[in-house]
Amino acid sequence: MKAQLHFQFLFFLLFSGSQLLQAQIPQVPLEMEFADLTLKIHPQAQREIQLDVDALYRNAAYFKVKAERINLYLPIVERELRSQDVPDEIKYLVIQESGLVSDAVSTSYAVGFWQFKQGTAEEVGLRVDGQVDERKSIVASSRGAAIYLKKHQGVLNNWMTALVAYQMGLGGAKAYFGNQYAGQKVVNIDRNTHWYFKKYLAHKIAYQSSIAIFTSNSTRLSEIQIQGPTSFASLAKQFGVTEAHLIEYNKWAVNGKIPAGSFTLFFVKGTRLPEAPVSSSNQTTVGSSQAAPTKSSPAYKPANSYPKITGNTSKATQRKQILVNNLEGIQAAATNSTTKFSEDIGIREKRLIKLNDLPETEQIEQGAYYYTQRKRPSAEVDTHVVEAGETLWSISQKYGIRLASLKSKNRIRKESDLRPGMVLNLKEPRKRGIEIPIYSEPDPVTSSPTQPTAQSKVEHTPSQNVQTQTPAYSYHTVSAGETLFSISKKYALSVEELKQLNGIGSQNLITVGQKLRILNR
Repeated sequence: MKAQLHFQFLFFLLFSGSQLLQAQIPQVPLEMEFADLTLKIHPQAQREIQLDVDALYRNAAYFKVKAERINLYLPIVERELRSQDVPDEIKYLVIQESGLVSDAVSTSYAVGFWQFKQGTAEEVGLRVDGQVDERKSIVASSRGAAIYLKKHQGVLNNWMTALVAYQMGLGGAKAYFGNQYAGQKVVNIDRNTHWYFKKYLAHKIAYQSSIAIFTSNSTRLSEIQIQGPTSFASLAKQFGVTEAHLIEYNKWAVNGKIPAGSFTLFFVKGTRLPEAPVSSSNQTTVGSSQAAPTKSSPAYKPANSYPKITGNTSKATQRKQILVNNLEGIQAAATNSTTKFSEDIGIREKRLIKLNDLPETEQIEQGAYYYTQRKRPSAEVDTHVVEAGETLWSISQKYGIRLASLKSKNRIRKESDLRPGMVLNLKEPRKRGIEIPIYSEPDPVTSSPTQPTAQSKVEHTPSQNVQTQTPAYSYHTVSAGETLFSISKKYALSVEELKQLNGIGSQNLITVGQKLRILNR
């Protein structure tokens, strides 16, 4: 009898939950806002979208599971979209793509939260190899998706077509839409509107006002910066969760192991965590006897993870075993001459010298990495802050960029012209007439930051005196949970202005305690 009553009670709860969902199913309006667009929805398209909204609410149990994932992941998605100046409401697209399942795989072998194929993932800077698959990291994949979407918007000049390009590619979208929507701010949604966008609208309408149903606010996704190599077993003890739990929330570690390098670890705790996720701005470092560098310049953090070494690192001193910055490479087993080293690894000396931009008298250093494949004309990151003791050659080796390209991009020819603190371009050439900026570290004793020495040349005629102008700056210290977007709004700057002032690259990395330069208007 008790069992029967228990079953009836459970049935009542499920039925009641289903009724609650049915009662709260949102209705598709005839007009709505999306990004910077006004959408006017034709009645036929309205009925079509409503059918999809109804279907999303049909299964109460499935809705609850998805809502719980949304509660964990969407704040992070929103943050990463904002960091790239992508409208945060595009966050609903990730629900459409994967249902927020980290290791989802499509029939076309697209993988992860945002369903990237490997080539596209690498195009937006995600690491995909035998050790790490960042398509399964909510932070990295969301940042990659934001970069991808922003690129489409830059070409198509319309957020609707940019979103559809996520499904069909930029070339496909240009061929499909032409220029008919470029610059338009009012868009009619009708039977001919692309199905992918109407499907997105169904997800936006379904979840934007209903994500709190059945969702507990007592759990948050915690993000901690860790240093590998390390194991989930040791990290589980550190953070008071099970090893299986860490593996479940960190499927970006392909083999269930964390390789050498700096990574963001995710886990969920039942106790209330800070409202704003900490992400990569949290500098807690575990799994290593040495803490990660804490220099305040944002370009130092990308530098810490280069060169990127992947592959069979246990046989790094043998040919065809590792990749250095995704190029074929090898580690020197001993200090030697280029002649002896080239003989040992089976490559012609002249070729070795050319691939690595080596002076013929340069000695091979034990433990250093060398390329056996030609370096690239650009690096994966935008900038590098020069440290004392570095050379143009060592920087070119660090990022796998050709020495001639590095010199050309920065209009710097002589090693003697290099200075610590210089912010070197690694992707785009520096514009003519603009000097290389110098980043100066804040004074830790007085807490009065030294004035940055980046200066711009002032155009002048021969009859004028040559002058340089140093703008007035103040400084902002980054707190936990802050993003470039939130800081830029606080000081009435754009994200791009803030990035340029501080030499921040495309990965938008900032750290807690970092002092950001703010231009006083």
